[in-house]
Amino acid sequence: MNPAQETSDAIAAALLVWFQRHKRDLPWRGATPYGVWVSEIMLQQTQVVTATPFYLRFMERFPTVNALAEAPIEEVLVYWAGLGYYARARNLHRAAQRVVEEFGGVVPANPAEIESLPGIGRYTAGAILSIAYNLPRPIVDANVIRVLSRVFGIVGDPKSSANQATLWRLAERLVPQANPGDFNQGLMELGALVCEPAEPRCDACPLFVFCAAGHSPDPTALPEIPAGKAAVSVTHVSVLIRNEQGAFLLMQRPLQGLWGGLWEFPRAVMRAGETPKEAGLRAGREIAGYDLSLSKQVAKIKHSVTHHRITLYGFMATPREPLPLENPHRMEWARPRDLDSYALSAPQTLLRNALQAFLVEEGKGVMQPTLEWE
Repeated sequence: MNPAQETSDAIAAALLVWFQRHKRDLPWRGATPYGVWVSEIMLQQTQVVTATPFYLRFMERFPTVNALAEAPIEEVLVYWAGLGYYARARNLHRAAQRVVEEFGGVVPANPAEIESLPGIGRYTAGAILSIAYNLPRPIVDANVIRVLSRVFGIVGDPKSSANQATLWRLAERLVPQANPGDFNQGLMELGALVCEPAEPRCDACPLFVFCAAGHSPDPTALPEIPAGKAAVSVTHVSVLIRNEQGAFLLMQRPLQGLWGGLWEFPRAVMRAGETPKEAGLRAGREIAGYDLSLSKQVAKIKHSVTHHRITLYGFMATPREPLPLENPHRMEWARPRDLDSYALSAPQTLLRNALQAFLVEEGKGVMQPTLEWE
């Protein structure tokens, strides 16, 4: 056996022992292939502590791939609302339908077949195949990148094509034939619990003896992450249009793009030189198809998504004259008690909460001040 393979085997053995002793009790441990698949999709861009309650609720409603495939996408998005990155939910739903149609409701164990499904790339396929089917397939995610970069002293941008090839080559060499799922989960768990970005706990690491960064003056110097994009500030304005029956107008966004398929109060992005109220009146004309009369400001919400910092204003509005729309969105009038049944984006959910609080105070005859929501 060559020295490189001996080192790989020693790393795998040490990590497997550590994982059995220190793994967290998570609801997707030992799940069906479908359950593992759902967990891996949720954990893309989402931390474990955030994803766990969503996973439990989602699996209770959609316990099998058939249940998910048969559900309307609108309901799937309701159960996904709050997790963000909604393309994941749309891809998961489409992929479930294909699994039912093409594979008889069985999540495929063939790499080419599973990677052909929407939303499943090389990493997700490797995670599902190793964890659910015990196949020795490699994985490379953010935690694995950090662990491997530090253990093997990989310099440069880890997302460069050369370093990505190196990382995948190392991951493939390291994954053992026996217990590949535990090994891959151990890599991810080590990155989450021990090999942390800013303060790695090298004294508790089972791979310290092998680690180049751990024996350097500054283990956090690796991986060499390039400076991120500067945050972009943008202001949105939503109008809370209430009709004579007390219902509020909601619009459904197109399935493609940011917040695809979710519902929202008619909204416009404020242009240079516009005031929030002017943008609100434009949202009425161009999005909702109404000439509006604006009244109280219900909320001013601050929210960050990717590299955007969003400030969202919400104004009460009364419809006056209906206007023609060139490309109308799907719209519905929702009674206040029904607003919770619509899947909204995170900032729109905060606006809905502010509106509900406003309506309670309004019903008491109390003047509602402008609310700040983070």
